[in-house]
Amino acid sequence: MRLLLSLLFLLALTTYSSATYCLCRDGVGEKDLQTSIDYACGVLKDCNPIHEKGPCYQPNTIKSHCDWAVNTYFQRFGQISGSCNFSGTATTSQNLPSTVVTGCLYPSSPGYVCFKIW
Repeated sequence: MRLLLSLLFLLALTTYSSATYCLCRDGVGEKDLQTSIDYACGVLKDCNPIHEKGPCYQPNTIKSHCDWAVNTYFQRFGQISGSCNFSGTATTSQNLPSTVVTGCLYPSSPGYVCFKIW
C-alpha cells in the first residue's frame, strides 16, 4: 500500500505543472493573429525576441510569434482575468508550445519567471 501511494504521489508530481501560458488559438486567421501581436507588442514595448535574429524568431510563423507576444503580455499583467483573450484569438494552456526553440525564454508565471528550452 505504501509503495502504491508513493508511486501515485510521484506520478502526480511529474504530471502537474503550475505554469499557465497564454497561446493563440489554432485556426485563427493570420490577420487576427497579427492584430494580437501588434497590440501586445505595442503595450510591451519590447518584442525583440521575435524579431529577426531574436532567440524566439524561429519558427518564423505568425502563430509562433503570436504565442510569444500574447503569453508575455499575459504574464506581465499577472495572469489577470481577461488578459489572455485578445478578442477570442488566445486562450490559456498548461502546456508550453511544442514549437519553442532552444534559447527562447518563455515566461511561465506572473513576474517573468521564465522557462528556457535548453
